[in-house]
Amino acid sequence: MKVEEFLSPSDTVIDLRAQDKRRLLNELCNRAATTLKLDADNICAEILKREELGSTAVGGGVAIPHARVERLAKPFGILARLRKPIDFDAIDGQPVDLVFLLLLPTSAPAEQLSALATVARRLRDPVTVRELRRAGDNASVYAAFVAHHNA
Repeated sequence: MKVEEFLSPSDTVIDLRAQDKRRLLNELCNRAATTLKLDADNICAEILKREELGSTAVGGGVAIPHARVERLAKPFGILARLRKPIDFDAIDGQPVDLVFLLLLPTSAPAEQLSALATVARRLRDPVTVRELRRAGDNASVYAAFVAHHNA
């Protein structure tokens, strides 16, 4: 699955300010709800339910909060670079500064795994992560993520 199918340049944000994990997730869920014209409370509830199972911070300052959402036709993502890293209960104890919120439809399990795998692969690539952190604007962050060197 290509990133362009579920991430658009307008859903890429840099210098996002967040005081803590819960507020960050609420902000990202509200942004997603506005774009998708879905209920923000429902999206937040699903994301927080997934976080209760275990943190979606994968280490190295990266988190991939994700959940299945009713009435969603296809995967949808928001890529955010935080102004200041925050605690995200990461397995390596490092604060998180790169977050990819991934919402998945309740149907099409193969498509869901493909989208999640695509995001995880890109955010494990040290060159991509370095470029995401160095990018000067939203368009550059998007370009770095889409270009991914080991795709």
